[in-house]
Amino acid sequence: MSQKKSRILKLALFATGLSGIVAEYILSTLATYFLGDSVFQWTMILSIMLFSMGVGSRLSTLFTTKILEKFLIAEFLLSLLTSTAALTTYFLMGITENIGVVIYSFSIAIGLLIGMEIPLVTRINEDNEELRTNIAGVMENDYYGSLIGGLFFVFVGLPFLGLTHTPFILGGINFLVAIALFIRLKKYIDISYRIPFTITIPVILCTILFLSYNADEIVLYGEQKRYNDKVVFSKQTRYQKITITQWKEHYWLYLNSSKQLCTFDEFLYHEPLVHPVMKLTKDPRNVLILGAGDGCAIREVLKYKDVEQITLVDIDPEMTKIGKSNEIFTTMNDSAYYDPKVKVVNQDAFQFLENTTAFYDVMILDFPDPKSIDLNRVYTKEFYRLCHRRLRPFGHIITQAVSPYYTTKAFRSIEKTISASGFTAFPIRNHVYSFGEWGWVIGSKQESKGELKERLLDMNFEDIEVEWITNESMNLMTSFGRDLIKIDSVEINTIRNPVLYKYYLDGTWAKFL
Repeated sequence: MSQKKSRILKLALFATGLSGIVAEYILSTLATYFLGDSVFQWTMILSIMLFSMGVGSRLSTLFTTKILEKFLIAEFLLSLLTSTAALTTYFLMGITENIGVVIYSFSIAIGLLIGMEIPLVTRINEDNEELRTNIAGVMENDYYGSLIGGLFFVFVGLPFLGLTHTPFILGGINFLVAIALFIRLKKYIDISYRIPFTITIPVILCTILFLSYNADEIVLYGEQKRYNDKVVFSKQTRYQKITITQWKEHYWLYLNSSKQLCTFDEFLYHEPLVHPVMKLTKDPRNVLILGAGDGCAIREVLKYKDVEQITLVDIDPEMTKIGKSNEIFTTMNDSAYYDPKVKVVNQDAFQFLENTTAFYDVMILDFPDPKSIDLNRVYTKEFYRLCHRRLRPFGHIITQAVSPYYTTKAFRSIEKTISASGFTAFPIRNHVYSFGEWGWVIGSKQESKGELKERLLDMNFEDIEVEWITNESMNLMTSFGRDLIKIDSVEINTIRNPVLYKYYLDGTWAKFL
């Protein structure tokens, strides 16, 4: 076999590394979205893939004849699996509750095939190169492909193509290289395999093209099965999966399948989030909102005429685009984004606070629940210390703090962490129909807990237009019964000791329903 044919074998392994690693990254991301705990899912998916590669390498020793043919079969199977892994997961997510089995099965299958291919190519190529250069050449092409695949996933695939279409691009590249390999090495292939390959190639090609063309409709079908209500919007961004559903005249927003708000009762969430801290602050002219891309928090802050500037920081430009231009959201937030006082910054909140030199009178933190290690980061002592540094002496901070009853340890950990960051921490709560009991924690630099409670109970909201919150409601919001579980061992959440997301995942709603 000539050196040219040796090169195409190595090119095939380059394509294998390219598509295989991206498939695993996509499966890890999907596992995080659907199963939670990003560190656990990424670690397990990649570890299982590497283990499966080892098993695949061992299984390759069972092939003693027709090695090239076996390699081609593995290549075509790998192209099909890497192209369709994400699409199949999305399709099945609304049909089976065991979506984790689907994701991990794909990881194992892809790992097995990659593990088989590397030793098979080494054996096929052994007549062209001596052992030391043969093994080095085979391995380096697989590793180089993995690097290019990783770069493509981070900088092109996820931000521009999404989790649905990225696999088809890279799986398609692997498939085209496999076809080229078949054509170039056809005379070396046993004649009994040529006709099956000739038939199989167009079948796989048509399957990949058909599924790629109809991917969005297939994903929508799977999502529709997953949600009880009609899906009216669905988009995968670089940071999250945004889904909007409709029931009658009301709409629900989901991020990575987690409910964020409902147009039916969002005011029961946003009024407690905004008005207590705005009323506590004597002269709230410069307000910082972190998260809250839906725009409802902006709407509430704009009710205070003395406010001069509102800076909203949300990492996902697609979410702020929806808040600004989607008719559902502009109706809900009263087109708040278009007020000249509003400035939008699409940046990581942690980085923003590290780099800004501005000071704020009020800080409103409205992040998704801390269900993963990356979200855990914006609920840490380190993050709240940055907030403390940028908050004016008589300013106030508030953060959403999950449910005080269904995720009690997480709620108390947030309260304890804010207290450890230099604030006086004061918890409040309200019943939101869509979520049940929900909690927030207020932070003050100057006042004691008793002073905060006294001022909260004395609040009057008659000078602003609100739907629900009243002076009487503050008695409810500042009152708590006994915690349902022991909280003596609850720890402060830090970057070095990220306990909050574990508390949150341990306190799932399912345990209490």
